Amino acid sequence: MGQNIVEKILATHLVEGDPVPGKEIAIRIDQTLLQDATGTMACLEFEAMGVPRVKVDPAVVYVDHNMLQVGFENADDHRFLQTFAAKHGMYFSKPGNGICHQVHLQRFAVPGKTLLGSDSHTPMAGALGMLAIGAGGLDVAMAMAGEPYHLIMPKVVLVRLTGRLGPWVSGKDVILELLRRLSVKGGVGKIFEFGGDGLQSLDILQRAPIANMIAELGATSAVFPSDELTRRFLRAQKREDQWVPLAADPDASYDEVIEIDLSTLEPLIARPSSPDNVVPVREVAGTPVAQVCVGSCQNSSYRDLRVVAEVLNGQTVHPSVSLTITPGSRQVYEMVARDGTLAQLIKAGARILEASCGPCIGMGQAPPTGGVSVRTFNRNFPGRSGTPNDLVYLASPEVAAVAALTGRITDPRELGDPPRVDEPEEYIVDDRLILPPSPEPERVEILRGPNIKPVPIPEPMPETLRGRVLLKVGDNITTDHILPAGAKVLPLRSNIPAISEYVYHHVDPGFVQRAKEWGGGFIVGGTNYGQGSSREHAAIAPRYLGVRFVVAKSFARIHWNNLVNFGILPLTFANEEDYEAIQQGEEWEIPEVRRRLMAGEPLVLRNVATGKEIPVQHQLTPRQIEMVLDGGLLAHIRRRG
Repeated sequence: MGQNIVEKILATHLVEGDPVPGKEIAIRIDQTLLQDATGTMACLEFEAMGVPRVKVDPAVVYVDHNMLQVGFENADDHRFLQTFAAKHGMYFSKPGNGICHQVHLQRFAVPGKTLLGSDSHTPMAGALGMLAIGAGGLDVAMAMAGEPYHLIMPKVVLVRLTGRLGPWVSGKDVILELLRRLSVKGGVGKIFEFGGDGLQSLDILQRAPIANMIAELGATSAVFPSDELTRRFLRAQKREDQWVPLAADPDASYDEVIEIDLSTLEPLIARPSSPDNVVPVREVAGTPVAQVCVGSCQNSSYRDLRVVAEVLNGQTVHPSVSLTITPGSRQVYEMVARDGTLAQLIKAGARILEASCGPCIGMGQAPPTGGVSVRTFNRNFPGRSGTPNDLVYLASPEVAAVAALTGRITDPRELGDPPRVDEPEEYIVDDRLILPPSPEPERVEILRGPNIKPVPIPEPMPETLRGRVLLKVGDNITTDHILPAGAKVLPLRSNIPAISEYVYHHVDPGFVQRAKEWGGGFIVGGTNYGQGSSREHAAIAPRYLGVRFVVAKSFARIHWNNLVNFGILPLTFANEEDYEAIQQGEEWEIPEVRRRLMAGEPLVLRNVATGKEIPVQHQLTPRQIEMVLDGGLLAHIRRRG
């Protein structure tokens, strides 16, 4: 039996376990990625381990999230990260060099290698044939220390692409089609591998948006073959020597197969307020638009900006529309500046933003009240833009550009022939803003601002867990719900006591005070609890407030791991209908939880007042049980060496 691409990469990286779906494995990590919103905490966690030098190459930390320096906090974090990287053996991508996933794809991604990143959109590097996985910062810090990454072996799903994309249809529409079919939880526990002869019409700049947004399915990763198109991209980046061919064997097998005929796709759009609320553009055509935003880590490539410029060429943005353009990297910025693309965009009335995450994480450009915003981003969760009750649509650069031109959502096929944009034969390569580690680390002083606080180390789990229901929420709660992003909260990422004041801030403003008055407690959730960002702060901050366990119908992968890493016990209902039996404010307990976990006995949730019992279950491995009992991974390391 032949091997698929995922199996081939795992075969050269497997450290522990048997790669059978549902079983725990451990893999060797070749590269790590940090960004400033999650990286400061990850570096503090690495420091707490006492390891003097990172043990992967390259380990890269990017500054691309916390770019609005309205106070000292962000600038201090950037200085900390730069000096930390120099001392501990990491590359540092300076502010202005670009968004982590775009830059990593351009300058570091290598076919057949593994990448672990503290950002949920890390799978974007899978467009170049990497096995790239998003994780919490502590997991990445462990990989930086040379430890293998543990995960439950996912199923491998083949997405077989046939045919060719039609006019005005792009790679963004392929991932929107998958979201339309599968939903935001349809990829949990799966890696999507792409194949079929349809790939020959998708260059790397079309594959990258697909791999990036695989995170919105809840998937572990996405992997494309490393073929001649991959080789061409690496040649254009002056890295052809790093190319290796990588393809599935003809007789490879898969756990599932999904067929997509590219020629049947039409321009698609995700309506508010979920990436899976997808319909054909024609169904919402005519909707007035107030704002259009192009570019984040998604759809900010040279190709994407050229498409927008060609659509707008010689014309002006509609009077009712504010159009912003975000280049994905300094490389892209310089190229569009040199070839006239930037001048086209400026002449048309576009507002040019710096190469950063920006509006995608609510860092500026919040849309007006009641105004529709069409964005080429990857997420449109409620309020993520910074505007309560926002109306954010997700679409391709083609659809976004036409909306900016017409002032309404418009099927771009109405404009006739689409612009033709080819991948460049050669990119401008200038890595001077990627600083290598210091050759004399002993001479480097790590600079810390007053906002940077040590990582809190939780206490071990008690014999019995008891607490009141602090909050009961519904399905698809995101990490943005649990701990918001935006210009007000993001600067506090290196200060857990301060950022904990914003837990569930927009869902229930009384949550933090209640947690303090009740001495902690637990949370009840619906399906897919914790979807979205990899931010481990959505676990650390609740734990700091005394949250000891979460009971939900189901969890998103990264958040489940983050809860375990910080000593919060993630439990699911044995019978989902029992979700209705628990109400906010009630006091419940899990008796003899330590003994039962160690003995492998069933757990029950008991109402302290009535004695009613509800069976609950966990998916912890023996290794994770030890971690949770010790109070989380850092506590486990400290207490057990």
